[in-house]
Amino acid sequence: MDVLVNLSYLLAAVFFIIGLKMMSSPKTARNGNFISALGMLIAVVVTLLHKDIIDYKFIIAGLIVGGSVGLILARIVKMTDMPQMIGMLNGFGGGASVLVAYAEYLRNPSNTLDVSITIFLSLVIGAVTFWGSMIAWAKLQGVMRSAPILYRMQKQSNAALLAVALVLGVIFVVDPSLWYVPVIIIVLASVLGVASVIPIGGADMPVVVSLLNSYSGLAGAMTGFVLSNNVLIIAGTLVGTSGIILTNIMCKAMNRSLANVLFAGVGAEGYTAAAAEEQRTVVRYTADDAAYMLENAQSVIIVPGYGLAVAQAQHVLQELATFLQKRGATVRYAIHPVAGRMPGHMNVLLAEANVSYDLLMEMDQINDDFKNTDVALIIGANDVVNPAARYKKDSPLYGMPILNVDHAGTVIVCKRSLNPGFAGEDNELFYDKKTMMVFGDAKTTVTNLVHLLKG
Repeated sequence: MDVLVNLSYLLAAVFFIIGLKMMSSPKTARNGNFISALGMLIAVVVTLLHKDIIDYKFIIAGLIVGGSVGLILARIVKMTDMPQMIGMLNGFGGGASVLVAYAEYLRNPSNTLDVSITIFLSLVIGAVTFWGSMIAWAKLQGVMRSAPILYRMQKQSNAALLAVALVLGVIFVVDPSLWYVPVIIIVLASVLGVASVIPIGGADMPVVVSLLNSYSGLAGAMTGFVLSNNVLIIAGTLVGTSGIILTNIMCKAMNRSLANVLFAGVGAEGYTAAAAEEQRTVVRYTADDAAYMLENAQSVIIVPGYGLAVAQAQHVLQELATFLQKRGATVRYAIHPVAGRMPGHMNVLLAEANVSYDLLMEMDQINDDFKNTDVALIIGANDVVNPAARYKKDSPLYGMPILNVDHAGTVIVCKRSLNPGFAGEDNELFYDKKTMMVFGDAKTTVTNLVHLLKG
């Protein structure tokens, strides 16, 4: 039986690895997700058939409750709310690790040295993940302000919390019988989770979500050691390492270090729309003006941003792109690595509108093509197209690689107002002579463009 269990776990692990590999490309991501889910199904079924399970009542109850909640969330959560749901689910993974590790401690307080160490790590990483993810959810949901929340001695107090938790961890490992020590560790780690995420602004939430996802995987891996469950160790390690790799990729895309993202408090002070309008003015264009430019364009690059998700304009935008293609124009989408509020946000959004994967171009693939493009159409993107990132050294965006939309022949920006992006930096692109600012809801604007072009 043990041999069969281990072979099944090995098969599940192979499916996880293949699934992760396939998720690296939009073309194969859906199949990769299915293969990974199949691997998890095998792991869960084999675990439920294990001889050590003595009562299935709570397991069945958990399946019913969890499955019902998941089904409801899948039905009611809008695409615009997907980033905060992902953040919340990361937190649930960390919270589950805390509960399992603490339950294992209560079951057998006199554990061996290695088990005590992994219980401690599960408690710390899991609690930080849970509460950090809840803060990320609150910022993304608008329950609390998305701007960084800063206070005096913030870094020092966070370091002190971590140091005290580590000291208590040593005490716990030396004498696991001190039942109150793991409780204090959970409390300290929870406070650290809150305190470590509140100083991070909304502009950096995609990186934070990715990092917290990594934390949840590491917490799961530690819990796997606690339970001596090989497939949980493997799955947690895969999630943890892939999350770290993705976090590093996103930091490079912003030309910033992870330490800068976590501790710099980017976005704490920024411009306001009123201040921007007092300094300079923009030329307001109509949908008719934009339609005229698109009608005569032979090449168009569409740059989506979070505003596209807010307006739920992905379907009508694809209708516009399809119409332009039928007229003979070359149409592509330029995807910045940190566009939106979660990793891959724009890819998911456009896939929902059945946009061909061949039209989705990463920044490195398409950036040099803007100079040969007639029209760059920006729908809701802001910081990722701000030229200030190239030359304004006092800007929080300075050094971040951006999409070279200002190199296109004409730039059409569909935006509600002149409000800055999450970084709080006024966008230089809005005042460029080649930029056509079309104000209004993105879905309404793009719908008007489609009607005008068809007419």
